[in-house]
Amino acid sequence: MIEMKVAGIALDAITRSPIVLLKDGSDRRALPIYIGQEQARAIMGALENQKPPRPLTHDLIVNIMGAWNMTLDKVIIHSLQKDTFYAVLILQQGETKKEIDARPSDAIAIALRTNTPIWVMEEVIADASIPVDRDADEAEQQAFREFVSNLRPEDLIKRFGNGDS
Repeated sequence: MIEMKVAGIALDAITRSPIVLLKDGSDRRALPIYIGQEQARAIMGALENQKPPRPLTHDLIVNIMGAWNMTLDKVIIHSLQKDTFYAVLILQQGETKKEIDARPSDAIAIALRTNTPIWVMEEVIADASIPVDRDADEAEQQAFREFVSNLRPEDLIKRFGNGDS
């Protein structure tokens, strides 16, 4: 799993649909997730630290968790099936942990309100992420190609032995 942070909300240039953009810690990969208008408002409200006069749905959930001494341990975006992302909330109350199915947008909105880490499975990142820093990716690939082209069998034998036991 890779921890990701919310980079912000963007609008799809063609459909004008909101997209929540998650980025990894190195800012090398971004995971765009299409969401609804209401979820975009809920996420933006949390990002901007807005406090509504009355609790909205995600605030209410956080308040209920607090009243029952529950903490949100982490959010995991665990799969992508037919263009739909799936997530779970990992809740803890005392020694008991529960996994609750959630839409990623709701999970993200709650995670932002509770300062909880958002984790994404590697398979999801491999299937749906986009490169952010193509130059860094290319430089890393070039460095690897140079390393491999300069590698000699003797170096491997010195490092790992010849395999005889």
